[in-house]
Amino acid sequence: MSAPPEPGDADARPALERAAVRFRLVGTAALVGALVAAVWLAAQPVVGDFAGSVETTFALGSLAFGFGLLGWSGAVAVGRGIESMQTHLDTDTDWTEADARRAMARILGFGLGVMLGATAVGSAVSVFVAAAS
Repeated sequence: MSAPPEPGDADARPALERAAVRFRLVGTAALVGALVAAVWLAAQPVVGDFAGSVETTFALGSLAFGFGLLGWSGAVAVGRGIESMQTHLDTDTDWTEADARRAMARILGFGLGVMLGATAVGSAVSVFVAAAS
């Protein structure tokens, strides 16, 4: 996930390829998040209140989503400045703006997946319970 290419850049990848890479990055994290939410909620009827578990799972997913969104925007806003500072101070940390954005996009995708998984599982269980009664 690098910065958008400059106009006329001969080495720039096509926009569709860049979009596919970003979708795969966030999509795989969202899939993992949805699976984690589904497994977590499948175990909850054994432990206790299912409706409260759905709400708590959704809230934790939204927390991860918000943290990822805030971290991603922070990396975009100050990433180049931090890279310049590290170059100036000769720190050799290998931290880059692109790596920070990529990591935050994964956290954002995971939180999104947890929220979607909690919503899907909670809705499915509600439909089955309503149909059974």
